[in-house]
Amino acid sequence: MSKSIKLIALFSFVAAISACAPKQEEVVMVDPEPISSEPTYTGKYK
Repeated sequence: MSKSIKLIALFSFVAAISACAPKQEEVVMVDPEPISSEPTYTGKYK
């Protein structure tokens, strides 16, 4: 077999193995408390 056919076979094998690899789960960080609270209406002069 020529070098080009071996190279194409190698790349296709690596692509197939990487496509079948298990995916890593993304880690999502959630803050338990808000950074600031919304202002509340307490009246005109309070």
